Amino acid sequence: MRAARPPTEERLIKSALHYLDRYGSSVENLRRVLARKVRRAAEALDLDPYDYDDIIDRVVERCRASGLVDDAAFAESKIASERRKGRSARRIGMTLAAKGIDRDLAGDMLSREGEAEELRAAMTAARKRRLGPWRSGEADHERIGREIAVLARQGFTLVLARRIVEADSIEALQQRLDDSSFDQF
Repeated sequence: MRAARPPTEERLIKSALHYLDRYGSSVENLRRVLARKVRRAAEALDLDPYDYDDIIDRVVERCRASGLVDDAAFAESKIASERRKGRSARRIGMTLAAKGIDRDLAGDMLSREGEAEELRAAMTAARKRRLGPWRSGEADHERIGREIAVLARQGFTLVLARRIVEADSIEALQQRLDDSSFDQF
């Protein structure tokens, strides 16, 4: 293992660039990554990590000002990625909050989506878990209840979970998705 060296602005910029080259990040997440790096080096060298807060702030601000980190772009990308995985708006909001995205920004971006996106995500989640019309075999009342609970625990509303699980066929759900006049979930 490499010997620890005192954090400098130049080293932290290199670390930030290396991190951002590999991962998308929010401003707050980048700050946490750099603070963790500084904390490890400071512990190894018996230094006070709080002495480096100003350097971390300058590095993060430089990255933000140059466009390397953009909370709105990061949130948009994360929302699209999570939707493809079949994640609910509630769960996506929690993921964005954990990554340091402002709640108002996350809420605004999620509110721009229509109900069709939530339905599409719920359908993806049900397909992956083989629930509702994707299940094999018949479903009794107890199994339907468990399947609704699975989707509800993933953050989908009970009404939407029930519609997915009790759907007659995949085609019926797809028709509902294609119909632009469907009602609220």
